[in-house]
Amino acid sequence: MVKAKIVVGLALIFGALQFVRPAKNISSSPLFTGKADITVVYPASPDVRKILAESCYDCHSNHTRYPWYAEVQPAAWWLASHVSGGKKNLNFSEFGSYSPKRQMNKLEAICDEVRDDTMPLKSYLWVHRSARLSPAQANALCRWAEGAEDQIAAK
Repeated sequence: MVKAKIVVGLALIFGALQFVRPAKNISSSPLFTGKADITVVYPASPDVRKILAESCYDCHSNHTRYPWYAEVQPAAWWLASHVSGGKKNLNFSEFGSYSPKRQMNKLEAICDEVRDDTMPLKSYLWVHRSARLSPAQANALCRWAEGAEDQIAAK
């Protein structure tokens, strides 16, 4: 009898939590179009854009594609926390508003992290297998980032 009450109580709490939802990170503008977007400031090939869209932009832009479980609490809170932290560290949609020094540091970090296989996060790759970068994709992203660094240095 006590176990049944506990189960019912937990089910009621879980049900009530479904009505407390975090805000979603969805922009009204299409990908790669904002004047401060990194690919507008430092034009990228279609291949690099595809890498960014599949492996980076969900957490590091104003354009998150949400999976089905983003509708279930507490998973949605966990996702919102990841996206908020990712955007705070690096937001590709706002990259053009960064100082040249910060842009340079972030471009270097992008290359370091994809080559060290620390980005995308392992927890992201559990569900988004297509976001895993091959060595060739990591190199393509680094070549583009290094080209952007060269443009900053030339200014």
